[in-house]
Amino acid sequence: MGIFKSARKFAVIFAMSIMTSINAEVPIDYKATIIGTIGDGDFAPYYISSLNHGIITQRDNSLLRLSAWKPLSTDTRFSYGFGVDFLTGWSSGVEYLRFNPTTSQFDSHSEKPAYIWLQQLYGEVKYRGVFLTAGLKEHASKMLNNSLTSGDLIESGNSRPIPELRAGFIDFQNIPFTNGWVQISGEISYGKVTDNDWVRNHFNHYNSHISQDTWYSYKRAYFRTKPDERFSITIGAQAAAQFGGYTEYYRNGKYDHTDHRTANLGDMFEMFIPKLSDKEGFVAGNHLGSWDFMARYRLKNDDELKAYFQWPWEDGSGIGKMNGFDGLWGLEYKSARKGWVNGAVVEYLDFTNQSGPIHWASADSPGTTITDQATGGDEYYNNAFYNSYAHYGMAIGSPFMRSPIYNTDGYPMFVDNLVRGFHVGLMGNISNAVDYRLLGGYRKAWGDGRIPRAKAVENTSVMAEVNYNPPTIKGLSFKAQIAFDQGSMFGDNFGSCVTVCYNGLLNIGKK
Repeated sequence: MGIFKSARKFAVIFAMSIMTSINAEVPIDYKATIIGTIGDGDFAPYYISSLNHGIITQRDNSLLRLSAWKPLSTDTRFSYGFGVDFLTGWSSGVEYLRFNPTTSQFDSHSEKPAYIWLQQLYGEVKYRGVFLTAGLKEHASKMLNNSLTSGDLIESGNSRPIPELRAGFIDFQNIPFTNGWVQISGEISYGKVTDNDWVRNHFNHYNSHISQDTWYSYKRAYFRTKPDERFSITIGAQAAAQFGGYTEYYRNGKYDHTDHRTANLGDMFEMFIPKLSDKEGFVAGNHLGSWDFMARYRLKNDDELKAYFQWPWEDGSGIGKMNGFDGLWGLEYKSARKGWVNGAVVEYLDFTNQSGPIHWASADSPGTTITDQATGGDEYYNNAFYNSYAHYGMAIGSPFMRSPIYNTDGYPMFVDNLVRGFHVGLMGNISNAVDYRLLGGYRKAWGDGRIPRAKAVENTSVMAEVNYNPPTIKGLSFKAQIAFDQGSMFGDNFGSCVTVCYNGLLNIGKK
């Protein structure tokens, strides 16, 4: 409650200071949302919880969400914005295992989200085509269709946001002297995770490790050819890093040791331009990213067809595209008009070409006479020194690899990142007031690069969603979702979600 009160005080002071400094009317968007879910498993079905910024994870929920924000204006040279967003309510608990060293047994304990939490709190400014944002703000993919995709591999909008300082370009900007034929878009951010207690409470304290006070960095650069042309391409890369903080290691139920790491200005610079450590022989921090590409063709009726891929990397072999067919491969159709089919996405995902569990690198053992190498042990989204690439248990990147929150045995890492499958999405309008969305997918997994499964697990998930916007009550909307999971990866479960939302506009200040 202390954090929430401080955040609320900051938001009030920030908004009042800006509004009193100008002599104009300030439009404030606000939204009140009631969310209710019910199901028969431990967790909400996959497609209800995924790409929802970590808001819905449990089976049963009764939540109230209140939001207010002023968006940046693109019509003026200088603009400012801010937002505050919190949730309160009740969620069902899930039983997790934790090792008890006194009895040498694993005990079960229930964990669930807090009764109130701050989802967003930020302030931002824009000058010309450049922005600066400080605080908690939700982000999603800048290239993929977030309503239909399975999720961006690096920043998908699947987890709760990380408080950070983020700067970059507003959308795409023309590169000088190219006459608009080449545009650039990019961002860079530094932040610090807030899930220390969550990680510690869900960890089994038996084997593996947990990081605390970890810092996060994100970078992106995209180049796009002239979008007014019928054919256009976008190409670029994303890169993220975890660094700083400290890591506790456990072996067979006993605390082993703690590693401490710095997070000074020099370390932050190395997250931007990594370099090999003279002392340890490898790059500091946990780095991962993707090579991204999209080709878009506009038909004569202004409908669009897109083909795209994202190739993941976590080391030199991935950067050099030596991990075979690994990545996300997709096709998208987008209609220029409202109709029964406004958009459709088909994606194939493959992460099965990582190296196997045997790892031997002579550089890791100074003085050895064995120079041959067998560099295995690759694990997408996992790391030997940091937590898995997740926040509050939900993958920061693609949710297609089962997130750590589902590990009720208390293991803190991704256990099924050797995974392959497909995803489809479809959306459209039934009438002027009713639209729909359908999502479905199948995946099969063989464990991870270090601990492969003896028997593969699989999963099929489907969700149907209907939205109704009453034409007589502006700003009011109703959404109903029904979904199921079937298979050995998530188990067989069924659930539904009902959302009632009212969105309005409040004008404050002088006219």
